[in-house]
Amino acid sequence: MINAVDVKNIYELPLILHDEGLDTVICDVLRIDSPIDLTPWRDLVNRIEASVSPVRIGLIGKYVDLHDAYLSVIESLKHAGFHHEAQIEVLWIQAEDVEGLLADERIDSLDGIVIPGGFGPRGIEGKIRAAEFARENNVPCLGLCLGMQVMTVEFARNVLGLTDANSTEFNAATPHPVIDLMIDQREVTNKGGTMRLGAYYAVLSPGSKVAKAYGEPVVSERHRHRYEFNSNYRARIEAAGLLCSGTSPDKRLVEFVELENHPFWVGTQAHPEFKSRPDRPHPLFRELIGAALKFRQQRLAQLSTSKEDAAATKKSVVR
Repeated sequence: MINAVDVKNIYELPLILHDEGLDTVICDVLRIDSPIDLTPWRDLVNRIEASVSPVRIGLIGKYVDLHDAYLSVIESLKHAGFHHEAQIEVLWIQAEDVEGLLADERIDSLDGIVIPGGFGPRGIEGKIRAAEFARENNVPCLGLCLGMQVMTVEFARNVLGLTDANSTEFNAATPHPVIDLMIDQREVTNKGGTMRLGAYYAVLSPGSKVAKAYGEPVVSERHRHRYEFNSNYRARIEAAGLLCSGTSPDKRLVEFVELENHPFWVGTQAHPEFKSRPDRPHPLFRELIGAALKFRQQRLAQLSTSKEDAAATKKSVVR
């Protein structure tokens, strides 16, 4: 008889079942003769229980009322938190709420930002504003698929000065289509499963943030999109400081972008959240959380210094 008892977190359950002898029974039934060593998994559970350092990550999404729409993103953030022994607090922020004069109040307390994928024009300007806020205030930011695209649009508008820059998905008549429909998609009429789907390789630029994160020169990530970075603007965008840090092997498609003089402002056309695991957090999420923890420490230190200065000034005035 095997008992499945309540546990503090789901990752502890395999250890309980091991102690009950379930894996031994299964190995006997399947005639598998191999040692069962759960030491790495015990180390993971210990890290999870030690994950107490708070970090606030804002998810700027279009479907935040349905949390399962971003389940893989949330789990990837948790995995990265385990690595850093950080307690991840996710703030679900509707992209449309990051538009307008008072929008910054929704995001100015964040330690990091994730701009996930999606389709259609709703909330796009909010996502663009979130990318701008992160860029201007050194807030660590990771863009996924559509997230990378709005980061590119934001940079083109506010750094290159192409104020009407956009994606042709949202404005077919934009004079600066820095994001455009893929050439392979222009004759597609049956939408269905005809997007650029599945795993594709990317070659990373040596010394870039993404290359350092992955620790490999070539990576494979899963994709699901029809629009892409318009390479006609690549030279101008890179000259202004946004590095196209990963491309398809034939150099035709831009797969990663990153801001050179920023702690972590990185976008990928892929969906790396699909490959993260509890004991192997995806490198991009791992680096995002690492940068967010540093940003939080710096912000708290600045607040502490400001309070001390204010107290000293008040004391001096009283005297």
